[in-house]
Amino acid sequence: MKREDHEPPCATQRWGWRYHHTGIPTTESRPGERYLPQFKMHVSGFAESAYGIEWMRFEADSPISQLVRTRPHVAFEVDDIDEALRGKHVISPPGVPSSGVRAAMILDDGCPIELIEFKRPGRDGGRGRTGGRS
Repeated sequence: MKREDHEPPCATQRWGWRYHHTGIPTTESRPGERYLPQFKMHVSGFAESAYGIEWMRFEADSPISQLVRTRPHVAFEVDDIDEALRGKHVISPPGVPSSGVRAAMILDDGCPIELIEFKRPGRDGGRGRTGGRS
């Protein structure tokens, strides 16, 4: 899949994925951090960032993979996470981090990529699901 400089990546151009955020690990406490106890991590910046930057600070015993804890990742919203994961190197299977959200992590050329599916009113991806797999 070679592309020219002016061409958008396949993820957005062909597959229809939509940019959601860039997660950046940090070891420094930041203003407005929100603690996510199930992941033993603090997040900040997303709601205020015009560019979707989300800072992530992890506790030493966080269950999040070491790769995600140490490397930035880009996240895309997808309509059907199960379909989007087909043929990809999944490093964290779909889970439900919050109500109405399914998320998974894949690995591409050493970089973690997060895929997120949001349950929208009147749309469940045709699967009849109300939640997802943990």
